[in-house]
Amino acid sequence: MGLSKEDVDALLAQARALPGAQFDIKWETRRVLSLESKMFALFHDDTVMYKVAADDFLVLSGLPGVRPAPYLARARWIEVSSLEALSLEQLHVGLADARRLVLAKLPKALRQRYEASA
Repeated sequence: MGLSKEDVDALLAQARALPGAQFDIKWETRRVLSLESKMFALFHDDTVMYKVAADDFLVLSGLPGVRPAPYLARARWIEVSSLEALSLEQLHVGLADARRLVLAKLPKALRQRYEASA
């Protein structure tokens, strides 16, 4: 079963509620979530793309309905177009994990600010 526009919109709404998530539209149609100007997720029509841990990248990108994200695969991003292998709940957890991966790369002072508000 493919991701519907409603599924993508629901995932976007949940991810926008994550602490510090900043919403923007890039490349005319891509809805983007960032933390301190560092992207962690992209939403477009019936696909969701997000950053994953290096150890999980190969496993996740080989699942049905999941592939390395175009142009972002070298940064360990996946593109999900189907609920065949991952549920909406698993995608929500993946988006929260993507935010945490970006948070971990921020300078210590910024990390502490977000960790204190969480």
